[in-house]
Amino acid sequence: MKPALSKKNYGPLYAGPIALWFTLFFAAPLIIIVLYSFMKKGIHGGVEWEFSLAAYEALANATFVTITIRTLVTSIIATVLTILIALPCGYFMAKSKNQTLLLLLVIIPFWTNFLIRVYAWIAILGNNGFLNDFLKATGLIKDYIQFLYNQESVILVLVYMYLPYAILPLFSTIDKFDFSLLEAARDLGATKLQSMTKVLLPNIRSGLFTAVLFTFIPIFGAYAVPLLIGGKDSYMLGNVIADQLTKTRNWPLAAAISMVITVVTTVGVFVMMALQKREARRAEEAARFGNTTTLEEINNAAEIPDSHNPAGGRP
Repeated sequence: MKPALSKKNYGPLYAGPIALWFTLFFAAPLIIIVLYSFMKKGIHGGVEWEFSLAAYEALANATFVTITIRTLVTSIIATVLTILIALPCGYFMAKSKNQTLLLLLVIIPFWTNFLIRVYAWIAILGNNGFLNDFLKATGLIKDYIQFLYNQESVILVLVYMYLPYAILPLFSTIDKFDFSLLEAARDLGATKLQSMTKVLLPNIRSGLFTAVLFTFIPIFGAYAVPLLIGGKDSYMLGNVIADQLTKTRNWPLAAAISMVITVVTTVGVFVMMALQKREARRAEEAARFGNTTTLEEINNAAEIPDSHNPAGGRP
């Protein structure tokens, strides 16, 4: 190999494809959305290249504010429920000897089309669906119950749809967790709940952050589930954007709403990144000073009763 050739910097060549991909499919669409949000609405759709703040002034509309709050509340509730269900699932998978089989079961829903899964829930929860038929057949009800077209059904289906996105990062993090720390906490007097909340959860924060991001961001921009499962009172921002693009053809307003979603999700991502950096610094400091502080932290976190530690120090 020639010396001059060996010293050649191939970094830009390697980074070129990914830089081009990000420019074409991320930066360029985002720039177009930003520009359109500050343009005047076209008479027959599209935009007129004239600066206008009309789209952002329209965001102050009471209806839009209500839908924004509803979207935010729905996203938070669905994300919290998803994490609460995914956490024990990820823990069980990490402790199981059949991890491959359980992972396969989690991934199997991805093999089915998204809309087919939504229509499957319609078949289950519909007025003449499987659930109402079962309840009537068992004599528990005489007439059907309206399970569909309300906010609760939207949250239920959203949780189902995005549950795998929370289970997988949590499982990956819990699988690397040192379970002997839980036994140490129990030996030091912590209850099972204390050992979980004060030893396990702090050590899997990175997985929790990832799971929250993977579920909250797509739920906040959800479109198909509120449209097919929810009623007129379950509209979310994604549905408003679709209406503005296809019905009223107000592209600047649709772009402005998209900017709201982008800003909210970006703020959430930055908050999560800041928390993760803080956790990384703490882990680095713990590694630098050795593992002796870990048991001390467990001792303090578990709030061991005095009977286990009469001298007030480590037994």
